Amino acid sequence: MTNGKVALVTGASRGIGRACAIKLGEAGYKVAVNYNSNEAAANEVVEKIKAAGSEAVAIKANVSDLAEVKTMMREVINTFGQLDVLVNNAGIVKDEFVLMMNPDTIDQCLDLNIKGYMYCTQQAVLKMFSKKQGVIVNVSSVSSKLAVPGQSVYSATKGAVNSMTATMAKELAPYGIRVNAVAPGFIATDMVEALPEDKKEEYLKDIPMKRFGTAEEIGDVVTMLAGPACSYMTGQVIVLDGGLSL
Repeated sequence: MTNGKVALVTGASRGIGRACAIKLGEAGYKVAVNYNSNEAAANEVVEKIKAAGSEAVAIKANVSDLAEVKTMMREVINTFGQLDVLVNNAGIVKDEFVLMMNPDTIDQCLDLNIKGYMYCTQQAVLKMFSKKQGVIVNVSSVSSKLAVPGQSVYSATKGAVNSMTATMAKELAPYGIRVNAVAPGFIATDMVEALPEDKKEEYLKDIPMKRFGTAEEIGDVVTMLAGPACSYMTGQVIVLDGGLSL
């Protein structure tokens, strides 16, 4: 059973985006599942949302391409008639030390992690204005608040996400649109699972809670931010890192 609201989650075929899409679907949102390459994985997310009793559709789009973002937004409106929640999640992590950074790495991170968020937010807000209500949740990272060697470019993009979250929140509040961010620490996704065991143990030593977070835990907080429980919250960055940044 749906709650009458529609959410779009970018990069929703795997990891944190997948968990966010499924959690929103379980909460009654109709969900547009954005993906860039893995159609089969996106369709699996759609089926899980439908099995939970809601509606969903998979939409292919590269969020760093404004034309594709516009097409994606039109498809969301054509399918569901409205857009109430945008979760900006699609992004890229490419760790390189300063002396090893190359232009491709910098461009890819800036294009997906900053331009992609800006393009999607701009086009989503155009759809939200008429109802004078909406919610945008940006997926940031604890790397925006904690120095991690090799992540100069990535942390710069996530710091930008935090700053744009605050500025957009102030701009859009008069129009009934809230903007917040979540900043996950080490989450048990494919990226972390692929790390050597000794590296995992090294990271775990630095986490006061002595475990990695789960994508589902991030999805729960994103769903909370989208709902009425956080109706007076805007411009905030919620850190979920097991105490890593303390």
